[in-house]
Amino acid sequence: MGELADRLQRPGSVALALPRLALPYLQVAEALAALGAPASRTALAGLLGAADGQGARGLDAALAVLADHALVWPDGTGMLRMAAPLRQAWDSPLGLDAPLAELLAGMASDELRGMLVALGVKPPATKQQRLAALVDHHSDPERIAAAVAQAPAATRKLLERRASSAPRWPGLIMFGTPEAGPEPGARWALERGLLVRHRHGYGPARMPAEVALALRGPDWHAPFEPVSPVAPSVSVSTAEVDREAAAAATAFAAQAASVLAACATSPPARLKSGGVGARELGRIGKTAQCDDAVVRITLETAYAAGLLARDGDHVAATEAYDAWAEREPAERLPVLLQAWRTLPLTPSQARDEDGKALPALAGTPPCDGCVQARHGLLSAAAQFPAGRGVKSAPDLGPLVAWYRPLAHQLPQDETPFATVIRETELLGALARGALSAIGGALPANDVEQLTAACRRLLPQATGTARIGADFTAVVTGTPAARLTTLLDSVADRETSGTASVWRFSAGTIRRALDAGRAPDDITADLAAIAIGPLPQPLSYLITDTARGHGRVRIAPAACVIHGEEPGLLAELTAHRKLAKLGLRQLAPTVLVSRSPLDKTLAALRAEGYAPVAETADGTVRIEQTQRRRATALVPTPRPAGGEPRPLNSGSRRDVRAPAAVDLRALAARLRAAPPTAPEPDPYNGVPFDSDTEEIIAGYAHRLSLADVRQLAHAINEGQAVTIDYVATSGSRTVRTLSRLGLDPPYLHAWCHLRNDERVFTLSRVQGVMPA
Repeated sequence: MGELADRLQRPGSVALALPRLALPYLQVAEALAALGAPASRTALAGLLGAADGQGARGLDAALAVLADHALVWPDGTGMLRMAAPLRQAWDSPLGLDAPLAELLAGMASDELRGMLVALGVKPPATKQQRLAALVDHHSDPERIAAAVAQAPAATRKLLERRASSAPRWPGLIMFGTPEAGPEPGARWALERGLLVRHRHGYGPARMPAEVALALRGPDWHAPFEPVSPVAPSVSVSTAEVDREAAAAATAFAAQAASVLAACATSPPARLKSGGVGARELGRIGKTAQCDDAVVRITLETAYAAGLLARDGDHVAATEAYDAWAEREPAERLPVLLQAWRTLPLTPSQARDEDGKALPALAGTPPCDGCVQARHGLLSAAAQFPAGRGVKSAPDLGPLVAWYRPLAHQLPQDETPFATVIRETELLGALARGALSAIGGALPANDVEQLTAACRRLLPQATGTARIGADFTAVVTGTPAARLTTLLDSVADRETSGTASVWRFSAGTIRRALDAGRAPDDITADLAAIAIGPLPQPLSYLITDTARGHGRVRIAPAACVIHGEEPGLLAELTAHRKLAKLGLRQLAPTVLVSRSPLDKTLAALRAEGYAPVAETADGTVRIEQTQRRRATALVPTPRPAGGEPRPLNSGSRRDVRAPAAVDLRALAARLRAAPPTAPEPDPYNGVPFDSDTEEIIAGYAHRLSLADVRQLAHAINEGQAVTIDYVATSGSRTVRTLSRLGLDPPYLHAWCHLRNDERVFTLSRVQGVMPA
């Protein structure tokens, strides 16, 4: 199914329904495509080995599903037909080439006659009759087997090898240059239509599908698995599933709230290449006390749900987050679950195929196979009856591959779909190998049903805390938004999950006082949420911290005014025309000004005062007038003889007459002088054509001179260009850029792949091509 999965990613590929079909339905469609519709149900059943019993029932069920999707249907003559785009989904279904009639469509009549004669069949008169006779002959496997039995040994060996392998498609055909020569034994097969040459003589010979099927023998059947794999199951009660699912969902809801609260308080910075990097993910995880997988899932789902958005170089919370944070946990979680169900990626994937770390919110291309992996897992788990669950969660992997054969598997998963299974367990949709009420509501995409399931499993938010004498506050369950805001402002969170712990200290109380909270207000707010009276040590801590708070104050000032006469300084403070300076009296002989020193000095002098300025060490600044002098003129050249001319009697300057110049000699010297060339590239000695080239070459060390010139030309002329670029994760991509702006060592441009403004590091550019 890898070929089909790749083709479905191409623009204009078939049916959106195909990725959602289970394995037997795709197998039936591929077999019908190999036969070349229209085909009879008998021929299809014979190819699949589903003539009777369970196979026949599975075939009928598959044809019914394909008919419901308008992909395959029976016509009035009892033949099965298929949608034209469906046949194009496979280049070589079942490893077979096109049918004989299609391969011989452009063959000349004389060539068809020769094939019939070689096979011992009397050729009819017309071309269409000859083609029909060849197709009729090759449709009988026994006739083909008899013909091959008479072939030379080299031909039989060639035909057997070609029948068991997929057709070879030429990677590149040079027009006018046919293939070097036929393979050994191919001529005998070409003369009888067992192999067919391209009508223009290009590429390898092709084997018709009828010939390949006949040579594979009557015992060969196309793969067909009408029944899903059997996974070991165990008995599990609904109460056990709900209990474990409730614990997981409650923990995730609390951790997700902590992650988003951390993002709202301190928005994570985005990398220049896009996304939130490992350093910011680690900071958020440390603040929220949760692991990397929870942070990634929360960020991706919250971004998809509109709770987070890009804000310049950061990812910040939106107004929708404020409304979300005020809700109960049972109303918060469905928002993230719905986003997770349709998320076009695997959010907890931390590394790419090369093992390089991946940023979160990187804007990767959508992956429909990732969506199908989640849907396949939910479908597989839903097949177990009530009271039964899979014995081990990894046993669900083969079931997912059967229900969604085009689902995407991560290369680092040790068992199939291990990452998706782990995400489903973290969210509480899967517990003890069975679907919980949350998991059962997800496929229906019913918000009310999902919210009802969350309300049944998740407890209400806790509005109280147990405050101990050891300066800790313990909250069981999910803390309410008001409680979280209060405790985060006066204490540091140590753990989160089913029980959250905050710790008070002098530093945390001081932080609340710095935010403008009064000591009595802090005590009253904590007493309102505490179970029982506040411990005496905490009350003492608040009082002692408040007593020392603000004993030293720092005022902003651009300059300081001081003097020995308090009355004079009081006069300056009350002067109306000096109000614009923002003067403030700190002591009888000290004023501070919000205006710079020079501006304050000029304003005081303009009002008739006589202040002096001081240097940083307290000494009086000496103000000297700077004398302006012109630059000295270049001396007049001496005459040819080397002696200066005499001074004019009435002049104070040495005025000399210009010497005679030989214009012919000067022109000859100018023509003989070497031309002035731009500074050459020190690596290859080739001069740069512009400053832009020289700047790019200084940073993009991996580019050749031709690539440097092409990139510089695109920047100078405002043209689009395509670059080969290595991202910070180490993955190599090809990007088409326009609206280029050079800001060494970076290149600002509009990326057509991401449809957004992006910044590229010049040293990571590997090659440049025309757009």
